[in-house]
Amino acid sequence: MPRATSDTPVDQTDLDHLAAEYDEERPSRRLSPGWERLITLWCFVVALFVLRQVFFPLREGNQFYLVVFLGVTLPLAFLLYRGRARRRTDGGDDPGPFDWLLALAALVVGLYPVLPLPAWEQGGGGFSAFLDRQGALGTIDVVAGVLLLLLVLEATRRTTGWVLPVVCVAFLAYAYYGGFLPIEWAISHRGEDIDQIVNALYNEASGFFGVPLDVAATYIVLFTIYGAVLDKMGAGRFFVEFSFSLFRKSGTAPGRTVATSGFLLGTVSGSGTATAVTLGSFAWPILKRAGYPREAAGGMLAASGIGAILSPPTLGAAAFIIAEYLGVSYLQVLGWALVPTLLYYLGIFLAVEIDARRFGARRVDVDVNSPWALLGRFGYHFVSLGVIVVFLAMDVPPFKAVVYATAVAAVFGLLEAALSRRRFVGSIDERPEDAERLPLGESLRDYVSRLYVALATGIRAAVPVIAVCAAAGVITSTIAKTGLGQVLSSLLVDAADALAPNHATLVVLSALFSAVAIIVLGLAVPVTASFILSWIIIGPALISLGADGPEVAMFIFYYAVLSEVSPPTALAAVASAAITGGKVIATMWQACKYTLPAFLAPMAFIMTDNGAHLLGRGSLVDVVWTTVVCGLAVAALAVATSGWMFGPTRRAERLLCLPAALLLLYLVPVSIGIGLALLAAAVAVHLAGRRGATTPPAPSAPITQE
Repeated sequence: MPRATSDTPVDQTDLDHLAAEYDEERPSRRLSPGWERLITLWCFVVALFVLRQVFFPLREGNQFYLVVFLGVTLPLAFLLYRGRARRRTDGGDDPGPFDWLLALAALVVGLYPVLPLPAWEQGGGGFSAFLDRQGALGTIDVVAGVLLLLLVLEATRRTTGWVLPVVCVAFLAYAYYGGFLPIEWAISHRGEDIDQIVNALYNEASGFFGVPLDVAATYIVLFTIYGAVLDKMGAGRFFVEFSFSLFRKSGTAPGRTVATSGFLLGTVSGSGTATAVTLGSFAWPILKRAGYPREAAGGMLAASGIGAILSPPTLGAAAFIIAEYLGVSYLQVLGWALVPTLLYYLGIFLAVEIDARRFGARRVDVDVNSPWALLGRFGYHFVSLGVIVVFLAMDVPPFKAVVYATAVAAVFGLLEAALSRRRFVGSIDERPEDAERLPLGESLRDYVSRLYVALATGIRAAVPVIAVCAAAGVITSTIAKTGLGQVLSSLLVDAADALAPNHATLVVLSALFSAVAIIVLGLAVPVTASFILSWIIIGPALISLGADGPEVAMFIFYYAVLSEVSPPTALAAVASAAITGGKVIATMWQACKYTLPAFLAPMAFIMTDNGAHLLGRGSLVDVVWTTVVCGLAVAALAVATSGWMFGPTRRAERLLCLPAALLLLYLVPVSIGIGLALLAAAVAVHLAGRRGATTPPAPSAPITQE
């Protein structure tokens, strides 16, 4: 693999820290070796508990499991994440006495409903006694519930920032003081007292232990474990090198490689920002040598990284919540994502091809093996991905399918360790064949150590999502108790109705308002929380206008994810700019250029009935023609945003391509006909105006191993 050293301003040893620093979750601590070993052991034990639950579920039931799961994972938020935003200046970054006090309180209060405490009149007595008091909690129950609420909010603040806890507090205030609002206000209600609020959080399906936390505990955490195991077995490095080998003879190979690697690394990372940082660590020196400006390269890295969350077979965490909310299989959600993923990467690949010509990108020779040689040697890393799909197709539950896939990845890692006996090489600037050959015993010990760390890493990676899902219970519980969601969705429809002369315009305006609202919400909260809030508030409004649940869910999912590349925050772009040394704002706008087709294509899901075909809902003919039409729309958008067709475009061609793309995305015969006519006119104007010969290719700029 090519080395990423002198041409990048970021030290390779700081890549993990950089990914955490700019991820949607707050940066975690850098623990000292002693505390690191302790926390790793804690996480490893939790991972074993989670894996045991898959095949030997606790006989007390799922709620009992969720209580235990939250009780043993919530303390990790106080030990792994700082109370302050930045690292202490005195060099210490380990949890202090107050952090340990909070962790102990979270452990005790979180496990309180299941602890075999003596039975008092106001609480205790274990899980059965706690369930018997549903609807009439004792004083101790209420105190424990209030403490758990405060600890969940603090854990969420530490892992994701202030916004979501403040939103939760606002919803709690609305639940408690709703009876004081003027009766004529649509959002007024009778008000809830503290006992009712705590009972709803503890015991109702919309509270702490509702769908979001259930999904985190039974799906998300298993997929994060799978990704960590896959990475520790060397899959991440293989995906990167394989992507380079596919395009090494192409003049646009660096850009194509970034896009392809983003897609493959999504199976390992699950985070758009982390994927962008990983890509940047090896791709930026090559992009720079090929002639890409810093900002354009950073935008490409951010867009490719975000694509990791949108791509099957391991979509973002919100995809599991979609399956639970709609009562469908995860495989069905994966099917809905296929065509949108193709359209997303079509837009990126078109932008890559255009930029390579605009910037006069030079060919870069990369010292890698052939793709066939890599497949023959390391292609087994694809097997576990296929295992997931095959088992899902056999109606095996996703939580079992991913455990089987994890076992397959671990077995292949064991065989690799036993047969090659090379010390594990995870860094992308080293070659496995150059690694030291170890005695069999030492090689197996290295493998066991990597597997141990991988299981613990999977739990650590899920901690922010667990905190967010528990906090989301505050919002969903309030909305369920007060009926606020239906009121807000009605207000959204009424606002669009006031501006719309007919139903078609009403649907378009509602979709536009909803997209803006989801993106704005996503600027402040993580993707999972953004999806949950938007589904509860915006989802009913769009469904009331005639859209089906799958189209609405995927519409919300895509805009929640795309908030990561939306200015002014665009955390994936900020991290990419840190890698390339480019200007942050300019990098954000470049990322928007690459992802603009993805911003507009989801509108087609709900604007017309034909939009459902983009999710694979319909006949094969319907799916094909809508995909082709939207592909043309994506191409038109690429021309409009990049200013290139078969050569540089003028304003006339770009002005024709933009409305052509929008009309094509509407997916009805009349708009498609007009859109095709405008696109044909743009092509004709462009061809008529072309003058001069094609610029000769620029000389190669070889990159070899140092």
